[in-house]
Amino acid sequence: MQNTSKQYDEVISTCRNLFIKKMKDYGSAWRILRLPSLTDQIFIKAQRIRGLQQNEVRKVDEGEVSEFIGIINYCIMALVQLEIGVVEQPDLSVEEAIENYDKHTAMTKQLMQDKNHDYGEAWRDMRVSSLTDLILQKLLRVKQIEDNAGKTIVSEGIDANYQDMVNYAVFALIHLNNQ
Repeated sequence: MQNTSKQYDEVISTCRNLFIKKMKDYGSAWRILRLPSLTDQIFIKAQRIRGLQQNEVRKVDEGEVSEFIGIINYCIMALVQLEIGVVEQPDLSVEEAIENYDKHTAMTKQLMQDKNHDYGEAWRDMRVSSLTDLILQKLLRVKQIEDNAGKTIVSEGIDANYQDMVNYAVFALIHLNNQ
């Protein structure tokens, strides 16, 4: 499990570096996005990954790696929006955004470690395509919860689903990096 922690941190570092660069280019424009908009962005990326996995011909020269990174960063943005709310104008400095990013990636990593302990790193025997399907399933769940105005009867909330998607995407990137 020590290796998983190190690999996890390497993936998150790559995602975090891109997040910082985009914050410097665009500021916190993402802060105006409502949760369904972020969910749809993640859905588009997951659908593209599935298409890349199923289609022989690619017309855009970007692979799965950049899309999984996008899923991770959009999920972290969604977790931030869940916690501090949506705004009408960008309001976070680069430093504040990074602080929020780090907080949510740390909480999500802790969830991964807890589940990894209980499941015995079962994800290591999974295919990247299965991780993609699990992300899509989580997205459909989130969309349903959003359509139900955030209410659930017995299910975990939206935040847990976003965290699971981050973790599945990290696992997929670890697999892809090992290939």
